Amino acid sequence: MNHLFLVNPAAGKRDATAACRAAVADAFAGLRASWALRVSEGPGHCEVLAREACQSGGEVRLYACGGDGTLNEVVNGAVGCPNAAVTHFPTGSGNDFIKTASDPAAFRRLPLLLDGDEGRFDLIRVNGGRCALNICSMGFDARIGTEIARYKRLPLVTGRGAYVISALVNTVRGIAQPYEITLDGGETLSGKRTLVCIANGRWYGGSFNPIPEARPDDGILDVLVVEPVSRLTVARVIGKYRRGLYRQYPELITARRCRSLRIRCDRPSAVNVDGELLRETDVTFRIADEKIRFVYPKGLTWSGTSEEIRRIPAEKRENIR
Repeated sequence: MNHLFLVNPAAGKRDATAACRAAVADAFAGLRASWALRVSEGPGHCEVLAREACQSGGEVRLYACGGDGTLNEVVNGAVGCPNAAVTHFPTGSGNDFIKTASDPAAFRRLPLLLDGDEGRFDLIRVNGGRCALNICSMGFDARIGTEIARYKRLPLVTGRGAYVISALVNTVRGIAQPYEITLDGGETLSGKRTLVCIANGRWYGGSFNPIPEARPDDGILDVLVVEPVSRLTVARVIGKYRRGLYRQYPELITARRCRSLRIRCDRPSAVNVDGELLRETDVTFRIADEKIRFVYPKGLTWSGTSEEIRRIPAEKRENIR
């Protein structure tokens, strides 16, 4: 098997290329294994490099050395290629997808990845094209989440500080807009909405964990639809939404589970696809036919929230179909 490390030098606050190269050389010292390291030359290049490696025909393991955007590029380069497995050696500022695992810090210890376990994870196919591994969203929080990276680059600004700045800026810009949301081709939710969150993973935007029971391997999308709210209500509720306490606001937040949903709106709306920003008026999100082979440190789990789900009162569980 070939091991290919794809480094995004723009991830995080500083270029981690040299640190990655040193870590890889140290981890492979004394091993009879083939490895190479390539450095991205710009947005989208990691996807191209991943696809080229997959087309070689041999078994390949692709290491996304960057943040969630880098991981998304590598996944999209590997999707549909059965000879490729993907993993994340994090050097970004958020590294949100791997927070779903029981010990995210283990991904920084390269020897644990070399001897890792492998799972088959779901993907969210967006408009029949690009795939997301983690979380998609539309509306207010899509604007917040996709702009956090911009503010993280400011001197002395932490992840929490970037979230606060982005939330304040986007609150001023406006909150709700009309959507028509169709779930699995059946139930339709129409009218103004603040945001729609579509989860395969659990964390995004650096600090949001809106649906703690979401799993990347259950073949289901976990969806939250937030009613139109005032700026004052946003300030009061968004912290609990961020921490996954949406059940405390059944009058404001509708929870659903489905395999696909279509969202239509009367003007271009912000769409977050694993941290990348699109603007669309008609978007379909669905569980992709393909799965991705994902490698993680041995012994980690991705489904530790079953007890949480069982503890939800029966009358609340009825809203989580």
